[in-house]
Amino acid sequence: MKIQFPQPFKHQHPPVLDVNQVFEQQLSLGQRIADGVANAMGSWVFILTQSAILALWIVFNVIGWIRAWDPYPFILMNLVLSMQAAYAAPVIMMSQNRQVDKDRIEAHNDFEINAKAEEEVRAILDHLAAQDQALADLHEMVAELKSRLSTG
Repeated sequence: MKIQFPQPFKHQHPPVLDVNQVFEQQLSLGQRIADGVANAMGSWVFILTQSAILALWIVFNVIGWIRAWDPYPFILMNLVLSMQAAYAAPVIMMSQNRQVDKDRIEAHNDFEINAKAEEEVRAILDHLAAQDQALADLHEMVAELKSRLSTG
């Protein structure tokens, strides 16, 4: 009786890549700028700086220490903030769209890794089943030898 084991598992897949590194290398200048603007505008430094500028704008125009360039109701300030919002929103959306693309690539990469892991787990289970069978065969051989020795 010959004991059979499956052939050793052969990894036939490319190495796993760092999606973040690959994605960063593919960014255009415009995409890098959009990410930088989105990161800057989404920070406390930006919020606090803009709040301070707006507070000074209002104080200087209400108190009138210097010639009021934008008297109440601050039409110029509203125009500046509207223009900022008009440009900020599309730039932030570009950054978010790129992040969605990156997430899609990461999800696909996770799927590929899971498929590879499943294949390797299957190979391990097949090998364990073969070992179980080999142990059963060996146990049977030992029992047979014991019976021969005790009768012989």
